[in-house]
Amino acid sequence: MHTSISLGVGMLLVASLPYWLPTTILALRARIFTRINGEEGIAIPGRLVDAAHFKQVYSHPAANGRSRGATLSDLFWYWLSPGPEMHQEHIENGPRYEDVERTTRRILGISKKAAEELTTRCVSRAMSDQNMQRAKLVRLRDLVMPVWAEFYYELVFGVPCSPIARDLIVGNANDVVTALKCCSLRHMEKRERLTKFLIRMLRTGAVPHALPQELSIEERALYLQGAFFNTAVVQMSEAMVHLLIAIAQHPNVQERLASNLEDDRYLDHVIAETFRVYPLFGISHRIASADIPVNNGTTIPKDSVLCFNHAEFHSASFEDADRFDPDRWEKLSLRHENYIPFGVTANRPCPASGLAPVTMRAAAREVLKRFALFSSAAHIRSIPNRGPCLLVARRSDFSPTLRQALLVFLRLRDRWEDVWRSVVQLILGTYMVWDARRQKLCQNYFANQQPGDETSSAPRSMGSAAASCPHSLTHVR
Repeated sequence: MHTSISLGVGMLLVASLPYWLPTTILALRARIFTRINGEEGIAIPGRLVDAAHFKQVYSHPAANGRSRGATLSDLFWYWLSPGPEMHQEHIENGPRYEDVERTTRRILGISKKAAEELTTRCVSRAMSDQNMQRAKLVRLRDLVMPVWAEFYYELVFGVPCSPIARDLIVGNANDVVTALKCCSLRHMEKRERLTKFLIRMLRTGAVPHALPQELSIEERALYLQGAFFNTAVVQMSEAMVHLLIAIAQHPNVQERLASNLEDDRYLDHVIAETFRVYPLFGISHRIASADIPVNNGTTIPKDSVLCFNHAEFHSASFEDADRFDPDRWEKLSLRHENYIPFGVTANRPCPASGLAPVTMRAAAREVLKRFALFSSAAHIRSIPNRGPCLLVARRSDFSPTLRQALLVFLRLRDRWEDVWRSVVQLILGTYMVWDARRQKLCQNYFANQQPGDETSSAPRSMGSAAASCPHSLTHVR
């Protein structure tokens, strides 16, 4: 009798694991990461600065420190290596940043027509490689990352991307984003293979764009790798996964899009709602180079580490904020709402803010022309599951019964994967935070700078903001 009860309790415990273990481990990760990283920092929105003053502080000229002065930067530099000091997002203000920023905008500055045509070609090649007659279960990130690898290669080099180059770029980008989500350790050999490839290309004069002259060949390679083959490829892949999963899980939205693929207005609303609910950045951190007045006598002191929570800001002030509803944008203005998917104009906005929506529209059209999409997997902002999805070829006679069975399988698999993935993220994430603190890549870089090497103001060193901004380390699952 007792054996039967124990067995029943044990089976019930095991069966319930997908429902409680990942959440429990996520809370444990938050405590461990906070313990490792310390207690300092200002969360925005938060106790000191509410959502109504988010843009005011984010746009303030003194919210301009990028890496120097925050221990949290060591972790981001660790994830973005090699060459985080050349990553456009982390270069401090000054002539070097201005030169790099102008170069990036020049490379991205292609016409809308050229961007659409290039996207269409890249997506068409990727979809044709699927060689699918009826239906297929895929991970959307794995499906679309080669698309953006080819797109940005051709943008940078002016010629079509070879399979070898594509594989190098995908290997690098996949390693960066998988480590960021604490699903795997870094594999620096994959990243350094791309660096060496880019150096070879630069030495042969293969880049048709004028790059910053003050940078060495290796620094130019690291700049290209960070801006285009890390950030651009990863962010566009993640954006497309969010968009396609949202479409897959909202049949009414998909039906309306598929019935009129040329309806730019509605597709733009779907993209905007995707960015609102699933912003690509969980937390961005800045260091205050001077006091920042807020309101009612509240002032953020110089040298503070500011943690801007984009997801929380995007949820503030919206009715039924968690509901995915593209139609809300029929009456709302992107400019006047709590909505900054590409940052703010006054403080280093994303240089691809004009290009990204254009290419996402073209990519979504190409996918929807070929496939109907279905997904029963969890859809959270960090998408550590890489976007499990069932693609069904349009005009195929795929059985609805079989489709439903596959979606049940996909949901069960996703829940159980979340169990082991949460354990992996706990262990590997804790190790990487510790290792980043040990290596101190950012702190050591600035400590070794000679006077005059950095033209920006340099706040004194502080502890990390991880405790006050826990999502900066624990927004992934």
